[in-house]
Amino acid sequence: MTQTQITWIEGSLVEEEVHMSIVEISQAARAPEDLIMSWVTEGVLSPTGSSPEDWRFSGDSLRRAKTAAHLTHDLELNTPGVALALDLLDEISRLRSQLLRTNFG
Repeated sequence: MTQTQITWIEGSLVEEEVHMSIVEISQAARAPEDLIMSWVTEGVLSPTGSSPEDWRFSGDSLRRAKTAAHLTHDLELNTPGVALALDLLDEISRLRSQLLRTNFG
């Protein structure tokens, strides 16, 4: 008998030009609105607009919100911990890009 291994890959393609409300990003990231608001306060997310009713989030914010939700639920990080982890992940990504440019540029 032959065994078949199935690998599932989940992803989402979001245009940068997308502008979501707090309700929409909350649903898409599967995170409560009050948690989204705390991420904005902590600097994890940077919406445009002056108040939660006017906030609009970009596609990049959705990616960050999904990552923040995973860090919150899977690793049980608090909001400052999520902000630090995302900053470190951004720095790793920046350094990898710089290394690739240096080695192959």
